[in-house]
Amino acid sequence: MRNTDEADGFDGEASNTSMISGASSPYQPTTEPVRPRNVLGGIRCDNEYLRSNFGVLKIIEVVLALISFICIETIMMCLPCGGVYFFEFVSCSAFVVTGVLLLLFSLNLHTKVAHINWNLTDLLNTGISTFSFFLASLVLVALNHNIGAEIAAGIFGFLATAVYAFNTVLALRRLRQGGRPSAGQTGDYTRARTTSRGEVESRPELH
Repeated sequence: MRNTDEADGFDGEASNTSMISGASSPYQPTTEPVRPRNVLGGIRCDNEYLRSNFGVLKIIEVVLALISFICIETIMMCLPCGGVYFFEFVSCSAFVVTGVLLLLFSLNLHTKVAHINWNLTDLLNTGISTFSFFLASLVLVALNHNIGAEIAAGIFGFLATAVYAFNTVLALRRLRQGGRPSAGQTGDYTRARTTSRGEVESRPELH
């Protein structure tokens, strides 16, 4: 009986000692819940951009590039084929690159990569596409104008050239203005950069 009482006493002392040591320990378990990071929280459809001049031009460019590519793909026989292959490459490349940029801008995905000058990127895309579509359409009309698909592809190629050229003028004007958004153009990119800089400045330095 005595041994049992002594064992109980030792257990009580051990538990009290562990509670005291735990309370005095500087390393206490945290009770703050870990919040999952919402990576896709900033993705939304920017209707203001889609209704702006740049958004409408991007949509028209994607449609014209796709129609031009479909027209050139319906050609079964060609002689010579150099102009057809060149026009096929230009229309497909313009459709893919412009479509990706339209997706990035319309979903505000470009704000996730703020260190890229997206105004300059858009200007380079429209400028290169203007020159490429004009050259490809000119070569196609000069060498291949025997069937309706070749003529249709050339017409849509020149239409795409005109739209890309107009977009290039607007993009160059925007770049010269320092990237300030015009009337009707969304300012999410500028707001995202300002918010990002504010968060960086508010963080304390780690020593």
